[in-house]
Amino acid sequence: MEVFVRRLPKVELHLHIEGSLEPELMFEMAARNNITLPYQTVQEARDAYQFDDLQSFLDIYYQGANVLITERDFFDLTWAYLLRCKADNVIHTEIFFDPQTHTARGIAFDTVINGIYHALRQGEKELGITSKLIMCFLRHLSEEEAFETLAQAEPHLNRIVGVGLDSSEVGHPPEKFQRVFTKALSMGLKTVAHAGEEGPAENIWNSISLLNVSRIDHGVQCTQDPALVAELAKNRMPLTVCPLSNIKLRVFDSMENHNILKLLDQGLCVTVNSDDPAFFGGYMTDNFLALTRALNPSKKQLVMLTRNAIEASFISDEEALNLNSQLDEFWLHHGDDS
Repeated sequence: MEVFVRRLPKVELHLHIEGSLEPELMFEMAARNNITLPYQTVQEARDAYQFDDLQSFLDIYYQGANVLITERDFFDLTWAYLLRCKADNVIHTEIFFDPQTHTARGIAFDTVINGIYHALRQGEKELGITSKLIMCFLRHLSEEEAFETLAQAEPHLNRIVGVGLDSSEVGHPPEKFQRVFTKALSMGLKTVAHAGEEGPAENIWNSISLLNVSRIDHGVQCTQDPALVAELAKNRMPLTVCPLSNIKLRVFDSMENHNILKLLDQGLCVTVNSDDPAFFGGYMTDNFLALTRALNPSKKQLVMLTRNAIEASFISDEEALNLNSQLDEFWLHHGDDS
């Protein structure tokens, strides 16, 4: 099964590019940008990538982002992630970026998006990995600041497929951003939102009804409300689930207790993603392997997780046909009825 998992074509829909900043690259960027880190060694930084909850993780996450200064930094960060995608057989990725994390430090919006976008285009050309870019609003900041960020994005709408909502879920419900999401939709952007990770099932309902999202990021707390589970299954509302992240942030006590396969068997469009892989213990293959070892899925279930991600992605029908053909070819050579 491990060989099967490693070879399985994968599609990632929930990846924060800033959360892929490995300590080695952090030190490299700090050196070239003359930034003093609070760590003496790479290992000390890696040891600091330990935390107790979402907020303590976010504190470390934002501190690490301080080394991202130039367009080259954002390019290198994205390129390093794409190389991991290639190694993990990720054939399509839709990544989040948090412009407010950088503009608050005086980094121009253009600097951020140019570096990321150019790396994504090079990744498609040289690595064969297709991609989309989603701009997130930090929910612990104000609605007004979200509107300012949306305005900054306007010259780059040809590069952005949608907007998302991330950061601290508790205390910052979806309704706080209803008006800015309505504006984004009027501009032709897709909408997604983190909901039902640490927050209640109600946040999932409200993300759907108030923010008109096309996907729910995380969503594992939907099981608090059987009516919601039934609704998600009926409408095939995708959940971009992040197994290793959920364990690291103690959403579940252990991978053996994770509900992703139960939700899959109930007909929900669940997908596997890595979230912030540098902090949460692994990229796409690591997540698939972790749930495989703990939950003993069948090969058909594993393939369905990729099939769901293709269905949930923001690609054209033609592109979806191409990705599904790659998955069909893989199954022809490696699948069986187990």
